[in-house]
Amino acid sequence: MPSSRVVHLRRAEGVAATSLRAGIAGIQAELEVSPAFPADVEQAARRAAAAPRLPDLDRTDIAFVTIDPPGSMDLDQALHLERDGDGYVVHYAIADVAAFVTAGDPVDLEAHRRGETLYGADSKVPLHPTALSEDAASLLPDQVRPALLWTLRVDATGEGTDVTVERARVRSTARLDYVGAQRMIDEGSADESLRLLAEVGPLRLAREAARGGVSLPLPEQEVDVSDDVWELEYRTLLPVEEWNAQISLLTGFAAASLMVTARTGLLRTLPPPDPRDVARLHRTARALHVDWPAEQPYPDFIRSLDPARPAHAAMVTACTRLLRGSGYVAFDGEVPADPQHSALASEYAHVTAPLRRLGDRYAGEVCVALCAGVAVPGWVLGELHALPQVLQESGRRAHRYESAILDLVEAGVLKDRVGERFEAVVVDVDHRDETRGVVTIRDPAVEATVRGSGPLPLGTDVRVELTRADLVARKVEFRLT
Repeated sequence: MPSSRVVHLRRAEGVAATSLRAGIAGIQAELEVSPAFPADVEQAARRAAAAPRLPDLDRTDIAFVTIDPPGSMDLDQALHLERDGDGYVVHYAIADVAAFVTAGDPVDLEAHRRGETLYGADSKVPLHPTALSEDAASLLPDQVRPALLWTLRVDATGEGTDVTVERARVRSTARLDYVGAQRMIDEGSADESLRLLAEVGPLRLAREAARGGVSLPLPEQEVDVSDDVWELEYRTLLPVEEWNAQISLLTGFAAASLMVTARTGLLRTLPPPDPRDVARLHRTARALHVDWPAEQPYPDFIRSLDPARPAHAAMVTACTRLLRGSGYVAFDGEVPADPQHSALASEYAHVTAPLRRLGDRYAGEVCVALCAGVAVPGWVLGELHALPQVLQESGRRAHRYESAILDLVEAGVLKDRVGERFEAVVVDVDHRDETRGVVTIRDPAVEATVRGSGPLPLGTDVRVELTRADLVARKVEFRLT
C-alpha cells in the first residue's frame, strides 16, 4: 500500500519482536539490500575517516546544536540563529561528505549503488559505512568537523534575502532531541538561538501558506511489540520538528535559487497533482469522517488538519499520494521547462542530508562553487545528468522498503482479528476488475485490499470482514459483507 511513512520501534520484546525482526530480514533479502558493506568499502571508509580534508576557515566559534530523533548518530545538520536588526541570520552547517569521499573510490561507488539510507522500525540500511555516517563525518557534539556552512539572512517577515555557502570547520555544542528541545523552549530555559528558532519557524510556515505551498506534517507511527501483541499508534510531531524542517526547506530554496540563476544544478521536482488522486483523497476524508468542503483548496485543507487526532493523522498520511511523481532534474546551461516542486510552490533542491542522500553531496558542491565564483568540479558535472535516474531508482527502493515494513506491522497488528467486521469506505476500485479495490478502515486506520461479489461502491460506507492478516506474506485483505 502506498506510504511515505517510516515506522519507528518503541519497544520490542518476546515472540512478536522475533517475528518483526525476521520479517525485516526477509524484506531486506527480497530487495537485495543489506546494512553490511563489502570489505573494501569498509576499509576505504576507515582510511577516509582517519584523514579528512579539513578546510582553512575556522567557525568553531559558532555554538551550533543538532536537533534529531533520540539516539540518532547520522547527524547531517547543525544550526545556530542570531538576530540581525529586525531580521535574522541563520547559520546552518551541513556534513561535508566530500571531505572524506573521493569520486570513484570504493565508498563513492557503493553510495551510487545505494542512493540513500533506508529506514524502518529498528532497521537501517545506511548510504555510507558507519565509520563515516555515524562517526567521522557526523556532526556529533564536541568534535571539530568539516562542513558546508550556509549563512542565510532572513527578514522580519521570514523571507530569505541573501545566502552564502562555504567550507568551514565547525563544532556542535550539543546533541538535542525533539522532546528536549521543545521542553527547553516551552520552559524558557532555551538559549537565544533556540528561542529564535521558535520565531523564525512560524514565520517560515506563514510564508509557505502565503505562496500556496504545503509541507505534510506527517505523524510518525510507532510500533510496540511485546510478548505476542503488536500495537501501532501515531506520534504527533512537535512544533520544534516543523520549525527545524523549515530551516532545511529555507536552505533548499536558497540552493535552488543559486542553481537556477547560474543555470547549473540538480533540483527536486514534483508535477501538479492528478485530479483523480485529489478525488480519491476526498473519498478518504469521508472514510475518516474528516470534513473537507468541496471548495477548500488542498493546501488549506492540509493546514486545517490536527495530526494529534488519529483520523486527521491518517488523513495526512493518505495525502502522500499527491507526492507521487516527485523526481530530480539535472541541468547545465539551460533551466528545465518545469523546474518547480508543486507542493512547495517553488524551485527546490535537496542539499541538507548528504550522509543519507547521494544527490545532496552533488548539489552542495555546485552551490559552494557558485558562491566562490569558481568552476563546478569536473567530477560533479561528469555525473550530474546520470544522477536523476540513480536517485529515482533509490527512491523507489526506499518506498518499497518502507511500505513493506508498514505492511508487515499492519499484518502483525491485525493477525488475531481475522473474522472481525469493521466500518470502512471504498476509496479505490480497480478499473480492470470492479470487484476489487481498496478500503480505508477507521480503527485501526489502515488501507487494504477488499473484494466484493459485485462491483464495489466507490466512495460508499461499507462493512467489511477481515479475511486475511498474514504476517509471513505481509498481506491484509478484507471482504465486503
